[in-house]
Amino acid sequence: MELDRIKQVGIAAACEAGKVLQGHFGNLRSVQKKGAIDLVTEADLQSEKVIIETIRSAFPSHSILAEESGDQPGTGGRWIVDPLDGTTNFTHNLPMFCVSIAFAEEDELLAGFVLAPLLDELFVGLKGHGAQLNGEPIAVSQTADLTDSLLVTGFPYDHPMVIDQLMTRFERCLAVSQGVRRLGSAALDLCYVANGRFDGFWEQDLNPWDTAAGVLLASEAGARTTVFSGEPYWIDKNEIVCTNGAIHNELLKRLEI
Repeated sequence: MELDRIKQVGIAAACEAGKVLQGHFGNLRSVQKKGAIDLVTEADLQSEKVIIETIRSAFPSHSILAEESGDQPGTGGRWIVDPLDGTTNFTHNLPMFCVSIAFAEEDELLAGFVLAPLLDELFVGLKGHGAQLNGEPIAVSQTADLTDSLLVTGFPYDHPMVIDQLMTRFERCLAVSQGVRRLGSAALDLCYVANGRFDGFWEQDLNPWDTAAGVLLASEAGARTTVFSGEPYWIDKNEIVCTNGAIHNELLKRLEI
């Protein structure tokens, strides 16, 4: 597959979706619930619609896995789409949200695009070609010790069911780091590891569309990504640890339960 064409279409889809989200920000007519705290808005649905239309116009045969419309089978390539990562932030008029689009072939991630429209930040990564923020190369931090690290995490929608595990891990990591943040967007968390704002990230019970683009970007920026056991990560896994590499083993020890 020609990565330049994938890049062109991925960026176009993200930018069109970003326009939709900007138009709806602060102007939502309704908010629906998929679960107790799992929200969906007209912004999610319209953003996903323009992403799919943009992809289909260029690659009509490709398969698409999108958060709201599900799995659309196809051949020749696979797009993994989160039209609005950080919906809860969006509904509360917090600008920490993004569009996340990844492209894969035969279970290999080849491209990732993450656009935070209100922050004016576009992250782009291509397999073997590095990662960029607004056209400039990015790389993970050089922080060598967990005690000097700034970490980020997230909490799953079913957090009442696993609250003891979540709080144990949170407490352990908070005790040995410079701090732990919770932004509410896994895609941005991964991008912020990629460009060195955070030194490490962990979370559980995520979906492929939450992590696919960010994992590719982080990898191209020099990050190491595993599950809590240290085994390799893939987007169908339900837990993730992504770091600058230098603090990875230390962080894994803190996550053991």
